[in-house]
Order: sequence, then structure tokens, then C-alpha cells
Amino acid sequence: MVETGTPARTTNSGPGRLLIAVYLLFAIAATSRAGLQIATKFDEAPVAYLLSALAAVIYIVAAVGLARAGHAGRRVALACCTVELIGVVGVGALSLVDRELFPDETVWSNFGSGYGYIPLVLPILGLLWLARTRHSPT
Repeated sequence: MVETGTPARTTNSGPGRLLIAVYLLFAIAATSRAGLQIATKFDEAPVAYLLSALAAVIYIVAAVGLARAGHAGRRVALACCTVELIGVVGVGALSLVDRELFPDETVWSNFGSGYGYIPLVLPILGLLWLARTRHSPT
């Protein structure tokens, strides 16, 4: 058997490590923010705060999926990145169309503008990385 090309990368190697680190950083930031908001002023904007908590959970699970690097990890990361992208685009659009829906910002409000638009770019990078590291059938 003759192998050609370079071996396929795993999701937890090379640039994937940086991607995992950013997901973990956002997991910490979103968890901290949502936790504080839910604990201190939940009644002011419950939907916004619960969306931030959901984003935090998605960031944590995506980081774990990318770090596991196996078939199951890839599927989990793919699902998380897809839901995250749909969430940030959906919530971003809704937060611009009807500001009263979100009286306080979420991680995904205004397409993640409060976090330098990284919440919008992160799932795209995650999906691109998953596609780049996908093993082709032999």
C-alpha cells in the first residue's frame, strides 16, 4: 500500500488547539456573565440571560467535541457549531429588528458585537476546521 499526501489532521492538533482554547475562553466568559445575570437580575431579561447560558453550554460542549477528535467528538462539535451559527445569526437579526425582545444583551445579540463579533466568526471557523480535518474515505 502506497500512501500519498500528508496524513489527515485531527481536530485537536495544530490550529485546532487554538480553536479549542478560544471556545474554552468563551465558555468561561459566557458562563460567568450568564451566571451573574441569572443570580442577580434574572427577572429583568430572563430570555436574554438564558440564551447566554445556552451559548455557554454550547461553547463547553463544542470545545469537548473538538478536543476528543474521534468520530463522536466530531459529530458533537459539528452539531454545536451548527446550532451556534444558527443561534448567533437568528438572535443577532432579532436583536436588531426588535430591541424589546432582548432588553439586555446576550452573547449573541447584535451578532456578538459585545464580544468583538467573535461569536459570529467562531462557529464558521469551527465548521471550516471540521471540514478541513475530515478524513476522506479510501
